[in-house]
Amino acid sequence: MYRSHVLVCGGTGCTSSNSQKIIEAMEAEIKAKGLENEVQVIRTGCFGLCALGPIMIVYPEGCFYSEVKVEDVPEIVEEHLLKGRMVKRLLYSETVTPTEVKGLHDTAFYKKQKRVALANCGVINPEDINEYIAYDGYQALAKCLTQLTPEQVVQIVKDSGLRGRGGGGFPTGLKWSFTAANQADQKYVVCNADEGDPGAFMDRSVLEGDPHCLIEAMTICGYATGATEGYVYVRAEYPIAVARLQIAINQAKEIGLLGKDIFGSGFDFDLHIKLGAGAFVCGEETALMTSIEGNRGEPRPRPPYPAVKGLFGKPTTENNVETFANIPAIIRNGGEWFASMGTEKSKGTKVFALGGKIANTGLVEIPMGTTLRDIIYEIGGGIPGGKKFKAAQTGGPSGGCIPASLIDTPIDYDNLTAIGCMMGSGGLIVMDEDNCMVDIAKFFLDFTVDESCGKCTPCRVGTKRLREMLDKITDGKATLEDLDKLEELCHYIKDNSLCGLGQTAPNPVLATLKFFRDEYVAHVVDKKCPAGVCKNLTKFSIEADLCKGCTLCAKKCPVGAISGTVKQPHTIDTEKCIKCGVCMDSCKFKAIIKK
Repeated sequence: MYRSHVLVCGGTGCTSSNSQKIIEAMEAEIKAKGLENEVQVIRTGCFGLCALGPIMIVYPEGCFYSEVKVEDVPEIVEEHLLKGRMVKRLLYSETVTPTEVKGLHDTAFYKKQKRVALANCGVINPEDINEYIAYDGYQALAKCLTQLTPEQVVQIVKDSGLRGRGGGGFPTGLKWSFTAANQADQKYVVCNADEGDPGAFMDRSVLEGDPHCLIEAMTICGYATGATEGYVYVRAEYPIAVARLQIAINQAKEIGLLGKDIFGSGFDFDLHIKLGAGAFVCGEETALMTSIEGNRGEPRPRPPYPAVKGLFGKPTTENNVETFANIPAIIRNGGEWFASMGTEKSKGTKVFALGGKIANTGLVEIPMGTTLRDIIYEIGGGIPGGKKFKAAQTGGPSGGCIPASLIDTPIDYDNLTAIGCMMGSGGLIVMDEDNCMVDIAKFFLDFTVDESCGKCTPCRVGTKRLREMLDKITDGKATLEDLDKLEELCHYIKDNSLCGLGQTAPNPVLATLKFFRDEYVAHVVDKKCPAGVCKNLTKFSIEADLCKGCTLCAKKCPVGAISGTVKQPHTIDTEKCIKCGVCMDSCKFKAIIKK
């Protein structure tokens, strides 16, 4: 029995900030103080508040240490673990009040969250199956195999209203029922863990922090649909996730929770890991299955759908990690419990990877229907530097943007679709007044151009033409007619592409055209970038009343574009200027502006 438990984040973000070295130093220091039988150090998954990593939580007090360094370890052990005095300088500032020290879950970041898929992340050691079992792990599987028929399991999932968290939002129970209805000598369960959206790390965090949850859910799905074999298609770029998932699979097999005759029920289920090929298109369900089969990851025409002819030509159920992560809790608590959260047509919670121009970068799980305002200002802590909120990109390269005028929009599938956006896998990138929306559209289109598999012409060629048109706009060489052509091409690509990658590739362009057309017009007509981002449309100038004539900018300019005498205002020759920004970075008086 330990009197104290020290939980240290072992997610990718904190690991990259040396959390493993902190764990090693903590264990060594605890041993040196003779506390190894009193204090246990546990490496967990992601706590969510990535901006403050490495994170350490000490129980039973529940105190929250943020941005911990290796050199802080001796002080924490000496003061807190040995003498019982919290190291207040390392505590997250929001948890410290004049009268008390609040726990992690009393902070603004966590207060409005409701954790279902992420319930165990940051709570248990993901490499110890006993800790998962202690938190009701595998109870849902036991319930299914010993008390419920496959049809009853499918019905519970239907009753929950759970929709696929991978982007399309298709009802999960309905998808399972399609596979269950098809008779075959072999059926499969596939988990899409090929999370390739820029800025998205939801599925990775679940795999790193709670891998047994996925194993349990996929086994339940196998029982419900009649499948006996499953594949987890996971990105090879996620080494921590892959390693922990393999450990979890081995542990589950060792104690009979995976493999033959699970719980003595006669049901067999085996699970394999397939490393992804590193292509974004493999996130599309048919391309993913093609890749598992050992072929180039290219999409197949549908129908037939995977429920009829999927992996190796057999009926297959495919969901992503977050969708599966909800299943054990739904089975344990009932479909009505899950359906009580969220909105009428979007039940439960949704995990978002919150990034961009936001104070609290990290992972959040909120009930469906939470407004964007609450996400940004309550949970996210607002925009740094007092900047104005401009837009939020949802759904990554396949999504659209929500402008500031719609900040009170409740976030769910139908509301986002209504304004021309989509939920996507859950990336939420916040932008402020310094972002150019044309440039943002170009950024995401760059990604889809690179990731197109090239199988169909509308996507292979069409996205390149879109990219060229956007280049023309940001270079100041486009006309208003080009904007009409841009929009027309977007709709052609959407209507004629083979798979979801091509069908959604124009979304960032269409969304920015819809809500920020004035910025496109400014680029085309005024030959100006309102945000001062597009290099070919920006000019550097010196504010005469702020310039002290120190000559530093003139000395730093690599092309000699700045002239002036000592203690007199300087000027920039815009013809010579290469817009490198060195002058602006070196000016101590903020006299140089870009517009």
